[in-house]
Amino acid sequence: MKLQKIVSRFLTLHKKEIDLSLDRINQLCKKLGNPQDKVKAISVVGTNGKNSTIQACFSILKEANIKCNVYTSPHIQKINERFVFNNEQLKDDELADLFEEVEEINNNQPITFFEILTACYFFKAAQYPDNINLLESGLFHRFDATNILKKNLASIVTSISKDHLDWLPKNQQTIDKIIFEKTSALLNSNIIVSNQSSKSTMENIKKTISQNQSNKYFFNEDFTYSMSENDFFYYEDKHGGLKLPKPNVLGQFQLENISTAIATLRNLDLDIKDDHIKNGIQKISNIARLQEINSGKLKKLVKDNLFLISGDHNEDGARVLNEYLKSLDCKKHIIIGMMANKDHEKYISYFKNISSITTVDIPNQPNAISGKKLKEKFKDVPNVRYQESIEQAIKSIPLNNGDLLLITGSLYLCSEVLNLN
Repeated sequence: MKLQKIVSRFLTLHKKEIDLSLDRINQLCKKLGNPQDKVKAISVVGTNGKNSTIQACFSILKEANIKCNVYTSPHIQKINERFVFNNEQLKDDELADLFEEVEEINNNQPITFFEILTACYFFKAAQYPDNINLLESGLFHRFDATNILKKNLASIVTSISKDHLDWLPKNQQTIDKIIFEKTSALLNSNIIVSNQSSKSTMENIKKTISQNQSNKYFFNEDFTYSMSENDFFYYEDKHGGLKLPKPNVLGQFQLENISTAIATLRNLDLDIKDDHIKNGIQKISNIARLQEINSGKLKKLVKDNLFLISGDHNEDGARVLNEYLKSLDCKKHIIIGMMANKDHEKYISYFKNISSITTVDIPNQPNAISGKKLKEKFKDVPNVRYQESIEQAIKSIPLNNGDLLLITGSLYLCSEVLNLN
């Protein structure tokens, strides 16, 4: 209860949810003793795959007995997920104490919710100067609250695509502008660029960071992977090749994220051994990113059928998700709920040969599009229906043995699924 009360107060400190500026976070961190200057960080920017890449890095580093702090957003079930120190989430009372201390120092000055959370993270992270910090950049990067570091170990650039366009001026809602916002302010250290959805996107990233003096590593040029038979894949970079077991996460696109994580850690002086990588990629925790639900209240409704949730919510996420679905030889049923500011028609256009699509409302999210309006936007897609709740939607689908049920479209929807389940 104490933690929730402080979080509620944080939400009232600024009239805007997002206000792209570094002034407020810099001012508060100065009062906190500039803790961001005392941490060793790997920064992760991009549109898709950030959390997956971080979780792969985290799992490998843990195998190497390297302590980590991890800062990600948004949280799926509890805000504690954003605050990992010494490889463990902070408990409620620890997080409440941290928030309260920073709240007092902030002294009710205007600051956005994400900014004060970021200040809290850095304040705590400075207590562990030897730990590796894995930092997920938020909306964009150039004016993101995490972008107040003066130095870092590396910057990872995951797949970049169109998303959050409503935060850009109408005449600048382009992939070129997004690439600029995410990569033009990267620090001089090491830059590792993951696979991109198009050659033009990769070339634009290269152009934007061309004057950056970092060591640069690009997917398919400096590191790559290939599929092998018998549940193995092959990773290769300048340090040599690795025959690796398939990871414990679903989807070939995850191999791109994992390869980027491996490339990053192998190019830093962290004494990462081959066995650390082999063992680590089989222990990745990746909540709501093509996650299989194996038990629980909702799983009972799905019975023995494969039940997946995935928070993909933009066109590139839809593209790679559909590539995975195409690899499965079964009937696919999808339940979708989305936020209002997404390109709904573009998102659904990637899904092919789907047996049924059911739109739903996302509870407790005033910025979500209603399931009824979403159904109207999907009017050109066959077999679309609407149900008010997740549970009603599952019950309404005539699942046969061997069918797949996927719930997708929003991390907020996945959060509701996990809470209900």
